[in-house]
Amino acid sequence: MNLRHEIKHEITLSDMITIRQRLNAVAYPDPHAENGKYYIRSLYFDNLADKALREKLDGVGRREKFRIRMYNCDTSFIRLEKKSKLNGLGNKQTAPLSVEQTQAVVDGDIDWMANSEYALIRELYSKMSTQGLKPKTIVDYTREPFIYPAGNVRVTIDYDIRSGLLCTDFLNDSSATVPVTDAVILEVKWDAFLPDIIKDAVMLENRRDGAFSKYAACRIYG
Repeated sequence: MNLRHEIKHEITLSDMITIRQRLNAVAYPDPHAENGKYYIRSLYFDNLADKALREKLDGVGRREKFRIRMYNCDTSFIRLEKKSKLNGLGNKQTAPLSVEQTQAVVDGDIDWMANSEYALIRELYSKMSTQGLKPKTIVDYTREPFIYPAGNVRVTIDYDIRSGLLCTDFLNDSSATVPVTDAVILEVKWDAFLPDIIKDAVMLENRRDGAFSKYAACRIYG
């Protein structure tokens, strides 16, 4: 498992403007972004006991969560993702999903997953069948991403975080979502080392690593 270092801060709008200016001077925009940003929609999974939510809130050192994700409402590029955490280090595994497969998962039609060519889809099938995992809620937000080759660094600024409440109609781009927080989230991820130039660019006085979870914030209403 390829584990990456991750830090996360909840920052202010003023902080965001400052850090954005610094990053524009030293880092590179993500080539997949449009005008420096993109819109992310995720559909998170959980079980009846809210295992993924509880483990995040309780700070469990070894945990995982599954989600389906797309960018800028582009249904030609939908991914199933499994995000794992191990004592502060992160790993992400992905597998492609078609529109038809995505809708089938949302509808609870999952038998086809058992024979998928992708191990991650088969794993989700197993856990949906045995642990009661199912689609739980939609999380929408805007992301401004930056990259820096040395250290394989990725810095993201996320804001306008919105919840689909109990809605799981992932492919319906007109489904209603509501804002749940005015928080701005800065995330920094890297492999073996974090270059000083990026460390300086994202440094803020009197800030500590945080445990903000967009999924947890979007579960505030149920």
